[in-house]
Amino acid sequence: MELRTGVSKQDIREQIWDYMESQNLADFPRPVHHRIPNFKGSYLACQNIRDLEVFARTQEVKVDPDKPLEGVRLLALQSKKTLLVPTPRLRTGLFNKITPPPGATKDILRKCATSQGVRNYSTPVGLDSRVLVDLVVVGSVAVSEKGWRIGKGEGYADLEYAMMVSMGAVSQGTPVVTIVHDCQVINIPEALLEDHDLTVDYILTPTRVIATGCERPKPTGILWSKISCEVMGKIPILRSLRYRERQAGKDVTLQDEPRHLLGTSSQQPPPLGTVRRPQDPHQPGSCSGQGEDGPANTVYIGNLPRDARVSELKKALRELGAVPQRLTWQGPQRRAFLHYQTPASAQQAVSCLQGLRLGAATLKVALARQQRAGDVTGSCSEEPYPDFRSAVSDL
Repeated sequence: MELRTGVSKQDIREQIWDYMESQNLADFPRPVHHRIPNFKGSYLACQNIRDLEVFARTQEVKVDPDKPLEGVRLLALQSKKTLLVPTPRLRTGLFNKITPPPGATKDILRKCATSQGVRNYSTPVGLDSRVLVDLVVVGSVAVSEKGWRIGKGEGYADLEYAMMVSMGAVSQGTPVVTIVHDCQVINIPEALLEDHDLTVDYILTPTRVIATGCERPKPTGILWSKISCEVMGKIPILRSLRYRERQAGKDVTLQDEPRHLLGTSSQQPPPLGTVRRPQDPHQPGSCSGQGEDGPANTVYIGNLPRDARVSELKKALRELGAVPQRLTWQGPQRRAFLHYQTPASAQQAVSCLQGLRLGAATLKVALARQQRAGDVTGSCSEEPYPDFRSAVSDL
C-alpha cells in the first residue's frame, strides 16, 4: 500500500482504515476506524506465532485485548502459559491474569480468549506481584518492516510497556510481536517516531513472519513529561507508579504541570474529610456483631506500621489523588478504613493504592467486605483482615 507524501501518524491511520474498509479486508467489529483493526485472516496470522522460538520458550505472555489478537490469547491458554491482558484503558489496574476454570474444555478456553472471557475469567495483578513477562504481543494500525509501529492514537500500548518497565516486568531484551494484515505493513517515515513509541521485533501477517531486527531502543520507563494531568486523573495505577518514582527521587513533572509548583501545597488535592477515631461516640461500642455491614464504598487499609501516624496516610492519599470523604483510623489494630462517596470511587481507590508503602511496610488494600451472618459469633476478632463489620465492632 502506497502512502501519500507529507503524511502524519493520523494520516497513516486514516489511510489504513479507509483502505481496509473499501477493500472489504476488515472484519468484526466494523467499521474499523479508531480501532486496532480486526481483519479477515487474523486467526491465521495468529497461528504463525507458533513458529517463533520466543513463543515456544515463554512462560508469561502479555497480549493486548484487541480482537485480532484473540487467536494468540487462545494459543497461550492452550499451551498452558500464564496469560496477562491489560485492563481496558487501564481504568482498574494494569494487568488481569486469565485463569480458566479447572478442567476447561476447548470451548471454554475459546471463551476465555474473547473480550467477554477476559472479563469473566480474570483476576487483577497488583503492582507488587512478581510479574516477569517473557513476550509482549500488541495490536497495530500500521507497522514497518524496520519495526516501527503506529497504534490507534491513544497511546495505551506505549504506556503499558513503559509501566511494565517501571515495574521491572520487562527489559530491553523482551521480544515484542504485532499481528496485522499484509496491507498494514508499510514504510513509516522515521521523522514520525518519538521517544515513547514502542517498536516491535516480529510482525506476523496471514502470509509472512517478519523478523525486523529493530535496533531502535524501546522506552526505558514512563516519560512523565509526556503525560497530562487529565490522563493522570483517568488512570489510578499511573498515580501509584508516579508516587513510587517521586519517592525514589525521580523527576515526575507532568506535561502541563509547572515545575516550580511540583510538591507545593497548591498542587495538593482538597483536605481529607473527617477522621473518625475509635473513641467517636457514633461508632458501635460492643462486640455483639450488630454493627452496620461494610458498604461497598469502603476501602480497608491493613499492615500499617506500628508507629504510623494518620497524617502520613493522609499525605500519601493526597499525593495519589485518592482522598476519601471520611477516614476511620485504627492505629493500634494497624488498620484504617477509607469511606468514599460511591462504590466506583472506592474501587478506583483500591486500584490506585495497590503497592502503597508507609516506611518499609507495603500496605494491604482491598474493598471492605461484609461479614456473613453465619460468621458473627459475638466476639471481637483481632486479626487484621478486610472485614468491615468485625472492625467496626472492635471500636
